[in-house]
Amino acid sequence: MDAPAQVAQEKPVLHAGSAPTFSIVAPVFNEFETLPVFYQRIVEVMEEVGDSFELVLVDDGSRDGSYQVMRQLHERDPRVRCVEFSRNFGHQIAISAGLDHAKGRCVVIIDSDLQDPPEVIPKMIARWKEGAEVVYAQRVKRTGETRFKLITASAFYRLITRITAVDIPRDTGDFRLLDRTVVDALVAMREHHRFMRGLSAWVGFRQEAIHYERQERYAGETKYPLVKMVRFSLDAITGFSYAPLQLATSLGFLLAGVSLFGIVVAVLLRIVNHAIVGQATTLILVLLMGGIQLIFLGVLGEYLGRIYDEVRARPLYIVREVLD
Repeated sequence: MDAPAQVAQEKPVLHAGSAPTFSIVAPVFNEFETLPVFYQRIVEVMEEVGDSFELVLVDDGSRDGSYQVMRQLHERDPRVRCVEFSRNFGHQIAISAGLDHAKGRCVVIIDSDLQDPPEVIPKMIARWKEGAEVVYAQRVKRTGETRFKLITASAFYRLITRITAVDIPRDTGDFRLLDRTVVDALVAMREHHRFMRGLSAWVGFRQEAIHYERQERYAGETKYPLVKMVRFSLDAITGFSYAPLQLATSLGFLLAGVSLFGIVVAVLLRIVNHAIVGQATTLILVLLMGGIQLIFLGVLGEYLGRIYDEVRARPLYIVREVLD
């Protein structure tokens, strides 16, 4: 597949051993059409900032020729560094790989689909220079999102705030700036089921928000359909909360109390010679209890599965190639 628009001319290489001030980390999954425009906008913004920078692109198993475009960008501009996965490992893992390979004094995480405008980055940098160690972008408006997506996203953030001890800001994504101290703390965490915006809140440090309007996708389709969003939500909940397990215990006590009350009522009815006849009520209760037990067996299975993944200690990702 031929590459789309022509990319910029070659830029000078950084001197050996020098590290850039800023690293821009961007996961890439089937962004063949978007990448050249994304690159141009990043370069325009960062050259206006004036400090040295690198753009770390992580190809998460793209199938549309995105990596060929990334390779061309690297050949023309050595500030573009490319990491190619051996297969699709997921968006959160791609972000982690970008942090692993980033060399800057601070790192900006941004999606390559241009829904998060690069023009917001200078505001983040200004806050960092004023002393903030984490600057997260908070959405005040989301253009092009369906009503269903907006409602479910809002419900998710409110739920996660209620059931976790970590203060995860509402209406935020992975678009944020991290100081090198924060990056080093995140890189040390190698858990497999990752919720990066939760981890960046968990580590603490001085965190500040800036507000922005999220844009429509420049091209292509969403990489987070409903099934992936549900799995992402489960990773967030099980990674930062024991609430589902505690709910099982609470519901168990509640049902035990209702059952005890039912036994007392049944005994009293027998005493006053009122027969209790029919099997329908019994069958309904058995089915109800069986269903509740299966649900919470599934909850236990989710936590046990995550423990199993950690015990196996497999690497988070496998790299096919690095262009550095």
